[in-house]
Amino acid sequence: MSDEVAKAQAADAAANDTIFGKILRGEIPAKFIYEDDKCVAFNDVNPQAPVHFLVIPRKPISQLSKASEEDEALLGHLMLVGKKVAVEQGLEEGYRVVINDGKNGAQSVYHLHLHFLGGRQMQWPPG
Repeated sequence: MSDEVAKAQAADAAANDTIFGKILRGEIPAKFIYEDDKCVAFNDVNPQAPVHFLVIPRKPISQLSKASEEDEALLGHLMLVGKKVAVEQGLEEGYRVVINDGKNGAQSVYHLHLHFLGGRQMQWPPG
């Protein structure tokens, strides 16, 4: 079992606060590569590709599967922000977007986040 899968198996889906909440409140420092009133983006602390950044909403949605109809515009915004940052990071040749959802999806932090990975050829199948 990989470290990430082990973290996902041990994660508390019912936790009211996460590392991302602490980052958004400034309790844990992070250098944002993008920021607006709806979301932020920053480099992953454990990159799995030459370029690996996260886009997270300011609204604490625990999982994609828990998003509601009222989140529709926000979810689209996250994707468009990721696309913009990917271009700024030099990923014009392509990239992969990953959203882990739940224990079996290897979600270890229960605050919705989009992984953008690139800078090398991605492999298939992903996992």
